[in-house]
Parts: sequence; C-alpha cells; structure tokens
Amino acid sequence: MKSILFFIAALLFTTTSKAQQFVNKAVIEYEVNTNLKKTMSNDSWDEMMKDNLSDLKISYFTYTFADNKSIFKFDRWSPKTRIPKYQKEADEENTWYFDFTTRKMNMQKQIAGTNFVIADSVPNIQWKITNEHREIAGYNCRKAVGKIMDDVYVFAFYTDDITISGGPCSINGLPGMILGLSIPRLYTSFMATKIDVTNSNASEIKPIPAKKAYDFAGLKSLIEEKTNDWFKYGDDKEENKRQKNIFLWNAFL
Repeated sequence: MKSILFFIAALLFTTTSKAQQFVNKAVIEYEVNTNLKKTMSNDSWDEMMKDNLSDLKISYFTYTFADNKSIFKFDRWSPKTRIPKYQKEADEENTWYFDFTTRKMNMQKQIAGTNFVIADSVPNIQWKITNEHREIAGYNCRKAVGKIMDDVYVFAFYTDDITISGGPCSINGLPGMILGLSIPRLYTSFMATKIDVTNSNASEIKPIPAKKAYDFAGLKSLIEEKTNDWFKYGDDKEENKRQKNIFLWNAFL
C-alpha cells in the first residue's frame, strides 16, 4: 500500500513539475490578419481599389526573446494576400525591440514611405484582467482588456507560463506573454501559431541602429505637422477623422 501511495505521489510531483516549467526564451510565430478594406474610406478611389484587393491582409511575424529582451519583426506573407507592393513595404520594414529590464524600447516604423526610429521608455498600458480563458498554441491563456493611445481598446490573451511581459508590436505589461491579440478599431488580430522553445536566436535581439531617433512625443508632433492638410476630403468629417486616427494609431502601435 505504501509503495502504491509513493508511486502516485511521485507521479503527481513529476506531472506538476512539468506543468510548472516556465519558458524564458523562445521564438513565437504569429499570424497577423487585417481587414484592409474596412480600414479604407468610401471615396471613389478607394472603392475602385477594393476590387483588386484580397479581403484580408495576412502576414506572419516572429517574436524572439531571451534574457528579458525581445524583437518582433516581419517574416513572410501568406499566399492568400493580394495587395499592392507599396502596401506591403511598411509591414516588411517595421521592427520592435524591447528591453524589459531597463524598461527601454526602440522601434522602426515606416510612415508615409519613410523609416523612423523611435527610442523611448516602454509604454505603460492600463489593463483589466478577466476570468475568461482559452487555449492558444498549446498554452492556457487568460483574457485581459487594455487601453492604448487614450481611447483604443485592445483584447489580449496571455499565458504566465511564458515569463516575459511582452506581446505583438508595442503591446506589453501583462504578467506573462500575450499569445492572442485583437484591436477592433484597426480591424487587426494577432494569433500565435507555434512556439519554438529550442531556438531563441538571441543574436537577433538588438536595438535598431539609427542616425536619428525620436521619442514618441517628438515624432507625434512632427507627423501631425507634416500631415496637417491630410484627411480633408469632401464633406464627411467623421470619415476624415476616422482615417486620420487609423493612420496615427498604426504609426505608433
């Protein structure tokens, strides 16, 4: 009887130990889906373009992390994506680097055809954690609702089995890694498709070099100045405001 109880206890201990193995370095692949047509305006030019676009813009990005640092960047396009080359270039150029120990980040964003590098502190996001759960890429994840850029809500599913407090793009700040993310106002979702814990590619995790870097406030002022005359087409002021917001949210995500 004692031997049976010992065997059961040992089995439970082994199972529990395996379940509590935390991941502190890995490469995570995300499928990124954007309903590009819904981000476009209803003017005659955009309506004509929509006929030549796929319903979804689908791409794959990788999130590589080790030593509490990470880099998130483009990997490849889905063959289902049919959009003009100029609409692909920004995604291919954009890169996000985070150092969660020093709370510093920098990212390269292509905005209106020009690459800018932002160097600043890791942004703080207001989160509310819920009791909703779902499984993503084999990990039990918990739902949280956050707010960025004053009034844009994001819906995230994170796992505390992966210790880094990161996520796609500049979304961060939960007690674990975000494996699923939805941003309804940008018609975009990110979903982890696979996680390779045997390969961290740590040499890739480094800041983006730049001759000139901006902080968030400085670049926002510059962009708003340069685009002051944009988004003033026709009489639909609400649609013009929506288009300007989508442009700015994408620029600083």
